[in-house]
Amino acid sequence: MGHVSDKPSTPRRIADDYVAQVAALDPMTSTRLGLHPEDARQPDLSPEGFEALAELARRTLSALDAAERHAEKDGVVFEDAERNCARLLRERLTAALVLHEAGDHFRELRNVNSPLHKVRSIFTLMPTDTDENWAAVAGRLRNLPGALDGYRATLSEGIARGLLCAPRQARAVIGQLAAWTGADTGGASWFSTLVAAGPQRLGPELEAAADRATAAVAGFHDWLRGTYLPAANGTPDPVGRERYLRSARWANGTEPDPAEAYAWAWEEFHRTVAEMRAEAGRILPGAGVRETMDHLNRHGHTIVGEENIRAWLQQIIDEAIDALDGTHFDISGPLRRVETVIAPPGSSGAPYYNGPSLDFKRPGRTYLPTLGQQAFPTWEIVSTWYHEGVPGHHLQTARWTAAADRLSSYQITLGAVSANKEGWALYAERLMDELGFLTDPARRLGYLDKQMLRIIRVIIDIGMHLELAVPADSGFHPGERWTPELATAFMAAHHGSDTARRTSEIDRYLGWPGQAIGYKLGERAWLQGRAAARRRLGTGFDLRTWHMNALAQGSLGLADLADNLASL
Repeated sequence: MGHVSDKPSTPRRIADDYVAQVAALDPMTSTRLGLHPEDARQPDLSPEGFEALAELARRTLSALDAAERHAEKDGVVFEDAERNCARLLRERLTAALVLHEAGDHFRELRNVNSPLHKVRSIFTLMPTDTDENWAAVAGRLRNLPGALDGYRATLSEGIARGLLCAPRQARAVIGQLAAWTGADTGGASWFSTLVAAGPQRLGPELEAAADRATAAVAGFHDWLRGTYLPAANGTPDPVGRERYLRSARWANGTEPDPAEAYAWAWEEFHRTVAEMRAEAGRILPGAGVRETMDHLNRHGHTIVGEENIRAWLQQIIDEAIDALDGTHFDISGPLRRVETVIAPPGSSGAPYYNGPSLDFKRPGRTYLPTLGQQAFPTWEIVSTWYHEGVPGHHLQTARWTAAADRLSSYQITLGAVSANKEGWALYAERLMDELGFLTDPARRLGYLDKQMLRIIRVIIDIGMHLELAVPADSGFHPGERWTPELATAFMAAHHGSDTARRTSEIDRYLGWPGQAIGYKLGERAWLQGRAAARRRLGTGFDLRTWHMNALAQGSLGLADLADNLASL
């Protein structure tokens, strides 16, 4: 196995070397970046696999220390790009090692973005243009049982150490695995559906590999239900302050102040409630927000059928690209290519995005989980597709990718900070409102409802994990301590999601502490940075120029983001 060189180098070279070494260790990273399409490996999810990545992080930090000492000794002053990369690399790897040393990977089982989900999502990123590509798919399917064996060993070590997830996370994943195998409906497994699109010549090989993968997932499902879930009984949902802060640091690129964020979110809540009431009155005079949402669900514009909603959402993105290009952004070449896809069964309830490969051969893709739904009211989804597509996740990620020659590959890939990306995407929704794309009252109420969701996330994510009291002036169970049940009722009262989506959301917050707060905290940083730049430049401020410069910076944590944006 390769290693990070001990020879002093520049921060960007060290960061690039780190990406190359991670890609060699982790096929999920390699596939996501579009490297080695023939690779049939699955991620090593064993304790040894996690430790190998941690050791690489330690060696990389040592190399960074050596480079900085060498530069200081020689009187070399790194340019801003090098310093930004060094700061990001050090913060990200240090935060990752804090999680690793605490043993959090031994209990990393949840309904979204867990190591387990890699063994399936990796297939959605693989090329399938040639027989050779499909042969790699078959090989990776055959290797899936080994990945699950490794993950079982990691979770078993967690059981031995008393580090387990809460039962609700195990139950959620058990339900997802039943959907993967088709056991929930008695239909075909997701893996069988995947290979049905393969070449006829490889049909028997692909079908056998899919059956092998399906059997392995079914076996892991049974182990979770029969062994892990009983062991997890009694593990509380809240993770407590210490674990919450280290997890929130990883998601936000800084350690947030929970008390400040909680109080600020309540201010945002009351402001947005008033705005939603006013917008609802424009749609259905005299009606409340919930009544208006119910009216839109029953009588508003609705698309029926998965393919129809997919095509309609693709049109939303395409129209946004055409409208924004040359006015508020420069969107040219491969940045214009983004696809809308229906998410595979057994996904969590929230839409999501996967970025393009480094060479743009695989485009960026937005995914819509349907959860069995066939009728799709459109009032609530338009701003979400601005968030996931353009000018949201796709534009930022694709712009970063296009700037790879000026940034470290680390700054545009593994160094991405969740709160930076989610903050930009939420800013993108607000921007589209500011630019007049959401003047239709129904669509604007949908936008405000999504803003409310992200505000609720801050309140109940912090509130549940730290078991805070509901404020006296909240108008909702004042003085009571947050519980999952209370959080579910709060979301039902103030957000237009259905029962399945609410359940998925609450499970997500409890299983992924500190991540959900990054949407609003990240948006706040983007807005603060823009406002400061506008004040500094006065009449010389140009929004299009600022946007393009901001999107050329690569990843930054919230500790640095607003100040950096203010200087542009």
